[in-house]
Amino acid sequence: MNLKANPWRRWMLVGAAVLLVAGVLAWALRPAPLAVQTAMVARGAFEQVIEEDGVLRLLQRYTVASPTAGELQRPGLRVGDVVTAGEAVLLLRPAASAMIDARTRAVLQQRLGSAQAARAAADAQLGRLQAALAQAQLDVRRQEALAQAQFVSPAAREQAELAQRQAQQAVAAAQAERRVADFALSEARAALSLADGGRTDSGVWTLRSPVAGRVIAVHHESEGPVAAGQPLLDIGDTERLEAVVDLLSGDAARVPEGAPVTLQVGAGLPTLRAHVARVDPVAFTKVSALGIEEQRVNLHIALDEPWPARSTLGDGYRVDARIVTLALADALLVPTAALLRANGQWKVYVVDADDHARSRSVTPGPRGSEFAVVEAGLQAGERVVLYPGNGVRDGQHVVER
Repeated sequence: MNLKANPWRRWMLVGAAVLLVAGVLAWALRPAPLAVQTAMVARGAFEQVIEEDGVLRLLQRYTVASPTAGELQRPGLRVGDVVTAGEAVLLLRPAASAMIDARTRAVLQQRLGSAQAARAAADAQLGRLQAALAQAQLDVRRQEALAQAQFVSPAAREQAELAQRQAQQAVAAAQAERRVADFALSEARAALSLADGGRTDSGVWTLRSPVAGRVIAVHHESEGPVAAGQPLLDIGDTERLEAVVDLLSGDAARVPEGAPVTLQVGAGLPTLRAHVARVDPVAFTKVSALGIEEQRVNLHIALDEPWPARSTLGDGYRVDARIVTLALADALLVPTAALLRANGQWKVYVVDADDHARSRSVTPGPRGSEFAVVEAGLQAGERVVLYPGNGVRDGQHVVER
């Protein structure tokens, strides 16, 4: 072929070569598709949960305390022992009196002597008044005999009877004074006996269990003196337990009473079904592991049914609680990893049929740890980009990783 004879053909070949080179360069320099992870928007059940650890606690704990100051005998019970209601659990002897000095002992001895002298005076006074009463009784009998013979007037007989009644009252008063002297003498003897170190084992207190259960704590394991009101023994029913979980006050405000709870005691053990029985109306301050002060609230969780192996549970055991604050049977769900906050709005990147990422605004509802409820902006069956970050742009070509 003679190209010089046909210049148009030569230019056509040159143009075709240029276009071919430009196409190859355009193909080589075109942007590669971005590899991303995607997930499908689907309908399903949704649960909003709070997971926190707590402890098991006895529903009712009874503390046996010392009713008075005394000396406790060595307890025979240990933690875990079973007791019945009304069973004797502790013995308490009266406390020994304190030691005194010689001056105080001398004062008590003088007080005893004074009480003995007062008793002797009361006996003498009573004897004198009893003699006066006997004389008055003789006078009454004599006046009655003379009055029958009409040798004395009725007035004289009445005066004799009045004198007899006065003598009887005087004898009664003397007897009362002697009893007072007896009590004072006994008190002085008792004080001196205690001061001399006298001790008696009478009056031992027997402390009994108020309920049937097991011993939870022994506060005083050895024999020794105890004060009035001092706790000695804790008793409770280990088959009646509740779980106590403390939550941040913001989380506790979202937990309704009666919310279902799942408790896990330990690995390999069955879970416990329970519910929130009560949310405390007051919060307390607790310092976290990072040294931050937090306001926390206690939740009291009750078991729904007895557990077959509940005898292995105990007061203070740690449990993991999963509290359901919201449950929806049918909701449109999107992974929380696909949600992106931009300009005050939530959006996702939807992968269209041509494998291009398209930005779309959505209205999310309640969110959980893995999924969120979509109220508007998406439909079931659409694919969304997970973890879009700043690398994904609207209309960008993407490929499934």
